[in-house]
Amino acid sequence: MFGLVNSLAMQGRLSEEEERFRRENNAWYEANFTNPADVDPTVYDRQLNPGAAAWFKPSARHLMERVPGYLAILAAHGVECVRLEVADPGKVIYEDDDQIVVVPYEIG
Repeated sequence: MFGLVNSLAMQGRLSEEEERFRRENNAWYEANFTNPADVDPTVYDRQLNPGAAAWFKPSARHLMERVPGYLAILAAHGVECVRLEVADPGKVIYEDDDQIVVVPYEIG
């Protein structure tokens, strides 16, 4: 979600209001939760951890409160999103109080 909105911003596709929301809320997230890549710079390395993705834990309600604004931006730009709740999304390669980063299990 963050990467998709940031990509739209890099392409210059956000309105002034959307860009203001993105900047303010990205700054809030940077101040209020740990970026896994700051703890382990290899966590999102595509060779070491292909498909690695972060998932908020259900207890991280304070972090999920701002998600609807990001989803509204994506919807306004035709980017479809769905909310997934999964008990076991993959091999956990990072974990803190608010989130996990997993490499999805191979299918097939």
